[in-house]
Amino acid sequence: MKKQNHFTLDEKLSDISRRDFMKFCGIMAVSMGLPIGVAPQIAAAITNPKRRPPVIWLHGQECTGCTESLLWTSHPSIANLILELISLDYHETLEVGAGHQAEAAFNNAVTENAGKFILVIEGSVPVKDGGIYCKIGGRPFTDIVKETAAKAAAIVAIGSCASWGGVQSSEPNPTGATGIPEFLKGTTVVTIPGCPPNAYNFLSTILHFLTFGKLPDLDEKGRPKFAYGRLIHENCERRPHFDAGRFAEEFGDEGHRKGYCLFKLGCKGPMTYANCPSILFNEVGSGAWPVGTGHPCFGCVEEGIGFTIPQFTQADVENVTPAAAHAPIRAERGAGVSKGSAALLGGIAGAAIGAGAVIAKRLGDADKGE
Repeated sequence: MKKQNHFTLDEKLSDISRRDFMKFCGIMAVSMGLPIGVAPQIAAAITNPKRRPPVIWLHGQECTGCTESLLWTSHPSIANLILELISLDYHETLEVGAGHQAEAAFNNAVTENAGKFILVIEGSVPVKDGGIYCKIGGRPFTDIVKETAAKAAAIVAIGSCASWGGVQSSEPNPTGATGIPEFLKGTTVVTIPGCPPNAYNFLSTILHFLTFGKLPDLDEKGRPKFAYGRLIHENCERRPHFDAGRFAEEFGDEGHRKGYCLFKLGCKGPMTYANCPSILFNEVGSGAWPVGTGHPCFGCVEEGIGFTIPQFTQADVENVTPAAAHAPIRAERGAGVSKGSAALLGGIAGAAIGAGAVIAKRLGDADKGE
């Protein structure tokens, strides 16, 4: 068996081959909508200890699914990336200490890195009755978030609970569960919604900040456009069946077994903005997301859709099927964009996104001939 060529980074990443490391940087570049040529720049930022931002990670009302999802990343593993390539100074789930020891570690991390750390918040903030429904060390989570956020260089709300309240904010919302952007009104908060979110959307956001010294472009909801700029429906592997009118009518029927579109079973992909079908989860093949396993998307990244609209209620289709006719080569001046032209432009944009997904997949495939 041929020995791999290993290289050593400052933080003991000697068990990652250079090829695997550069492959990871390429995947991160593509996932952010950047050219692969940016990969060396990302690699240089990651391996520069002076540019590694300290991270403080808090937990509110949540199930820890976001952290669990992050722990299963494997390009490279979380142990070799997050725990060593950035300075994860405090994380309540991964914290070794407990009680007063953990509180001291948190206070020291905030004090020593004031104005420099990235604050990551997982879970919603319960604001009802003075915040008594979530306390840490005897203190309301509301107070902890306000005080810590005021000293952070950037704030990231990871998961749907932190982004907009999540499942616990559903009616009647007895605890007053509130998302971080709403709770910290007037403060820039990057949201990475999902239940759980794709770990690479979070990693890409952090690496963008690390590489370029600024946050990626965000939409009106604070979500990175590279991850939440397109409807799931546009890149779904079952989209051809939708266009052809082939639908699963009920679970287990012939159409369902053949992989037909799940629209009639309540799939919310036509009204949900996310890159799930392009990035997938945890590198386990095409089944690595709900639709790939035969279950409808329930729009977990979208407030007012996930945990709100009943699962089997049919979605509103925002973008109808593109016109079958070719777009005209010429158009009268001042006539605007015809439906055919719009369809053509949409197809070009879709092809660009699809090409990025193919590149990412190829980068993620196992090395051959090495």
